[in-house]
Amino acid sequence: MLARTTTLAAVIAAAFASTALLTLPGCAVKRGQETVGAYVDDAAITTAVKARFIDNKDVDATSIKVETLNGTVMLSGFAKNEKEKTTAEDITRKVSGVKAVKNEIAVRP
Repeated sequence: MLARTTTLAAVIAAAFASTALLTLPGCAVKRGQETVGAYVDDAAITTAVKARFIDNKDVDATSIKVETLNGTVMLSGFAKNEKEKTTAEDITRKVSGVKAVKNEIAVRP
């Protein structure tokens, strides 16, 4: 009787383990269908863009949000003028790995 209970417990544990293995790998990265490598690359791009904003006196890095997905960078937030908005976009385009830029920065009146 004890052997049958142990075997049943092993079968149930194996069933749970196989179900977990089939469903969990898709949850590794939560941003769209990105791979872990792409997620790391996007994080590096975002960091590089923000660092260049900080180094540039014409761009207020604290007012502009940077998000990257599969090499496409979206800029959002507020700029003091049109020059700041275009400077932020130009800086972003020059960062290695950037495939496209979506500039959604609003210019404050």
